[in-house]
Amino acid sequence: MARYIVTRLAQGVFAVFLLSVLVFILARATGDPLQLFLPLEAPLEQQEAIARSLGLDKSYPEQFVTFVAGMLRGDFGDSVRYKVAAADLFWQRLPNTLQLMIPAFVIVQLLGVVTGVAAASGRGGLVSRLFGFLAVFGLAVPGFWIAVMLMLVFAVELGWLPAARMGGPEHFVLPLAALTVTGVAGTMRLTRSSMLEQLNSEYVKLARIKGVSERAIVWKHALKNSLTAVVASMGTSFALLLTGSILIENVFAWPGTGRLLQEGISNRDFPIVQTLVIFQGAFLVLVNLGADLLQALINPRVRIAGST
Repeated sequence: MARYIVTRLAQGVFAVFLLSVLVFILARATGDPLQLFLPLEAPLEQQEAIARSLGLDKSYPEQFVTFVAGMLRGDFGDSVRYKVAAADLFWQRLPNTLQLMIPAFVIVQLLGVVTGVAAASGRGGLVSRLFGFLAVFGLAVPGFWIAVMLMLVFAVELGWLPAARMGGPEHFVLPLAALTVTGVAGTMRLTRSSMLEQLNSEYVKLARIKGVSERAIVWKHALKNSLTAVVASMGTSFALLLTGSILIENVFAWPGTGRLLQEGISNRDFPIVQTLVIFQGAFLVLVNLGADLLQALINPRVRIAGST
């Protein structure tokens, strides 16, 4: 087990390093941030002075070495726009994002599993067909479109809920609903597929012959063996929620890390973009590692295969 953990950690560190290289290149491909702060007719001396203060006068390899060295010290540089440490901005906005992400992740897993089990156990019936339609709808329709429609219906037309901003409990309803639709659909389809495989297996047929109740077969035996696939998908589910939160936060003007990332890209704020992508990538690595470890505890064959 220890060897498996070390192997997965090493893979995660390497993935974060590759991500840092990629985001460094792509951030600079958007253009020169000096164009946002200086007029075109600005004197050359002024341009050079600001470039030196931001470290943009160095070559790209030198900038990357400086960025990696600072990252290892926990220093990701200062925001070009806000003039404060980019890491501080991230930690200020992170609690707002987690207030959406954590409930959304719990809802996706619980509701997705329950509806998936219901769809599998009642296959061919009205409930199964309804859940199947909702799953296809949730996976096919973009999350930002769902967010806009929810805002239009419940905030603009009916006036039941606030349209945007962060506030009391009522402000969480629409962002959470928009964020969880796609995730629930994916988890439901995966659970349904795994449950159908288990319900058609030989041990379930034998249990039915022995007179075991259908309720016990579904919720005690088949679901337990189906959870391996669900646990394995938790990392992917979290990643989809994290990327989806960028769009949802911008639609609802939610002051989280997703909105901060969009602001950084729009303003060509290299330190902000690099910091957020690196931190989010590291979070995804940790979540995937946790899901892999949980899966390895459930199924020992996983850790044996992963450590070879």
